[in-house]
Amino acid sequence: MASDARRAFDRNVKDVERLLEIHEDVGGDAQGRRFGLEVLNKSGIVLITAVWEAYCEDIAAEALEHLVGHVPSASALPKELKKRIAAEIAADKNELAMWDLSDAGWQARVRVRLASLTEERNRRLNTPKSGQIDDLFKSAIGLVSLSRSWNWKGMSVSQARSKLDKYVSLRGAIAHRGSAASSVKKTHVTTYLNHVKRLVSKTGGRVNTHVKGSTGKSLW
Repeated sequence: MASDARRAFDRNVKDVERLLEIHEDVGGDAQGRRFGLEVLNKSGIVLITAVWEAYCEDIAAEALEHLVGHVPSASALPKELKKRIAAEIAADKNELAMWDLSDAGWQARVRVRLASLTEERNRRLNTPKSGQIDDLFKSAIGLVSLSRSWNWKGMSVSQARSKLDKYVSLRGAIAHRGSAASSVKKTHVTTYLNHVKRLVSKTGGRVNTHVKGSTGKSLW
């Protein structure tokens, strides 16, 4: 089983894999530089970043819905999420805002937060680097420092973060200037794709552990 977000990611990744197939169809698989195919490599970097960003937004939304639907009461919500909701209510000019949390009102309040966070991310999360992703999950579901889960054999947390940030910056150079400081190769695409697949696996596992701790129920 897998989360809805993971299934969507797997579907979206097929577009990147198709780009790699086209690259091989046109340029072959022998060693050596290919001329005239860099546009496919650039497209791959841009698409991988978009797929990664979409996954993070989808799993955050799915996790929040899971929390709202399965925690026994508002008191069981993650501590960081409760702190953020309390701060938002304290800042609300409506003196009666606290009563929104009575009975099942807290559920509606949390869902409204999701809508506003989604709108904010549409404006702000256009560079899904490690810092922005940590901020996303802290704001959405009260999960602090998600990126600490990004490690595996031969890859430390700091290395995983740095590698992601490097490729997202490369995407920015391509998207905003149409070029990068150096040529974009097929190996860049395959390396980035494999890295993001690892990050998705680690992210999904950490998010699942987080929500299960509050609800007693797995995302999948």
